[in-house]
Amino acid sequence: MNPVVVIPSYWDRNTRPGALGERGVYDYTTPIDKPLPELEVCLSSLERVSGVLRVIVLVVAPKECRESARARVNSICRAHADLNPLVVGAQEAAHVERAVARMAHHVTGETVALRGYGAIRNMGLAVAAVLGHDVVVFLDDNEVAPEADFLTKAVWGLGSLTRQNLPVLAKSGFFIDELGSPYAEPSGAWSEKYWSKAADFNRVMERAQTSSARITRSNHLCGGCCALHAAAWSKVPFDPYITRGEDLDYVLNLRANGMDVWFDNEWYVEARPSEETAGAPSLFMQDVHRWLYEYRKLDAMNARRDLRTITPESLMPYPAPWLSPEVRRRVFRTALRRFLTGPDRLAYLRILTKGRYEADRFARSASSRYLSFAMVWPTIVSALWGDRVIASAILRTGQVAPAAPAVPAAPAPASDPLADTGAFPVQGGGE
Repeated sequence: MNPVVVIPSYWDRNTRPGALGERGVYDYTTPIDKPLPELEVCLSSLERVSGVLRVIVLVVAPKECRESARARVNSICRAHADLNPLVVGAQEAAHVERAVARMAHHVTGETVALRGYGAIRNMGLAVAAVLGHDVVVFLDDNEVAPEADFLTKAVWGLGSLTRQNLPVLAKSGFFIDELGSPYAEPSGAWSEKYWSKAADFNRVMERAQTSSARITRSNHLCGGCCALHAAAWSKVPFDPYITRGEDLDYVLNLRANGMDVWFDNEWYVEARPSEETAGAPSLFMQDVHRWLYEYRKLDAMNARRDLRTITPESLMPYPAPWLSPEVRRRVFRTALRRFLTGPDRLAYLRILTKGRYEADRFARSASSRYLSFAMVWPTIVSALWGDRVIASAILRTGQVAPAAPAVPAAPAPASDPLADTGAFPVQGGGE
């Protein structure tokens, strides 16, 4: 195998909350002048990990501060030359975007770009294809790799078959908090009764954590700790039209195309939550767009005869309750309760009177856009794979550390933990 670690890194001059419904509002952004940014801590942890061949850092920043964000990321990456870091900012991304535009000129919106969660992940996959990496391991920059065998665990079983001859092409790990817990903290607030997903998520997590099998089929994908084999990501892209939750959405995209996500209960990262988070109304509005769009999109996918039908029963206990028309009632009740209890009452009043209707109209009009993009994605990846011209252009400006002299690659010995031997440990249970 030839794995690459891809880290999206979000930067800004300050922690502005962003407008309601605005594209490019992220859960957190790192201020450019932060003394010890999350990316530095993340890369330092990867220095202890064995088998890291290359780390790709995707620099996401508003246009007005791209250059200063890029300079900060360059300086951080230079201090970690052993990781063979490659910085992909606007200049490098432009080479990929132009190539994609030639092949997908009929597709609406930014599908492979450095703006929007799904498009950013697609950019990571596209750069990996250009450089010939067959496995992509996504890691968030506010996470820490806890063990030297982090990458070994990431690729364990990937590309192999289960006892039932099911391919393992997409794997999810999980993250633990500062107390070492993988579970979400439930909210007892009156305003969150219809919006908290912690209880449902914890039931999913508990089932995977307590399984006798290390790997089990999953309805969950942790975007900050996941490993994707090219046999999956070269066929199925992330959805660039969803505002948040592109990782969970990817589970549905894969399943509709006959592939599953598998949960590895021995592979994890340590989460280091950032202090600079987006405002609650902005994130809520993004979630409103996300869930209304998600259930409309699922209807559109299930109406296609060339895709596998995804039943609500297969998505229990989570996320099935959020993928039905009932989600509209959840939105109304939560916005109303937050408006009544404050703070940010004006923002929630706007969501009640206007925002939720706008989100529903968007969901209706955009529900099939992803399917059009997904049809051309395999052609995009095939054309980008190993493209020497684009690779040369990206490496010329993106490498911030001197490149090591080229050495002919030797065949991986049988003992190499990253080698794709096809051997897969026997699973327990009925998975």
